[in-house]
Amino acid sequence: MALLLRSALAQALTKSVRPMWAAAMTSTGRRNMSSHKKETDEEFDERWKAYFDRPNIDGWDIRQGINHMNRLDLIPEPEIISACLQACRRVNDHSLAVRYLEAIRYKSNAVSKQVWPWILQEIRPTLDKLGISTPEDLGYDKPELALKSVDDM
Repeated sequence: MALLLRSALAQALTKSVRPMWAAAMTSTGRRNMSSHKKETDEEFDERWKAYFDRPNIDGWDIRQGINHMNRLDLIPEPEIISACLQACRRVNDHSLAVRYLEAIRYKSNAVSKQVWPWILQEIRPTLDKLGISTPEDLGYDKPELALKSVDDM
């Protein structure tokens, strides 16, 4: 009986304990790929518009969405910018809207000087409807205490 128990235990141990190289050889045949579906540009735009169009959004959620969008390597579409500005207006945060416009202007001017005027042209109806000033209207495009350049004197 003891011999039978020992042989059964030895067989169970040899089956469950394999050398490390044996485990490595069996896993090389398997490919670990992501099963996530790629998001299209339209789905991305709709997701962010829906995020900013939520009726119960608060200032913290707006800031979180803006920070996430700023970390991405893209300039959002004018529809997303308009949705964000409307969310800022719903929570009555004019300063956040202007700061968001400053961030968009900075990112777009880094790409091309023609992008910001186009974005401004596209979101102008939203800005006028909501009463939101652009950074240029407020004088934020020029330094407040800057001295004249010596070359201009």
